[in-house]
Amino acid sequence: MEKQNQQPVCGQEALLLLNCVTESPYDSEKCIRLLQSLRECVLSKKVNKFVIPSQEHASEGAGGSATKPPS
Repeated sequence: MEKQNQQPVCGQEALLLLNCVTESPYDSEKCIRLLQSLRECVLSKKVNKFVIPSQEHASEGAGGSATKPPS
């Protein structure tokens, strides 16, 4: 089987929020909606921590990750 390029849990929501805060002009209402979306995602997926990989691991294709507590 081919290895799929998996996105971190709630990664899309986090990325949208990060990109929102860099936009000019800054749209606080939009960013607040995106923050709420990220919050709902982490609660529903039970994410307890986001990790940004170090430079050494970036070449391995890791774009960031979120961890969930063991089931």
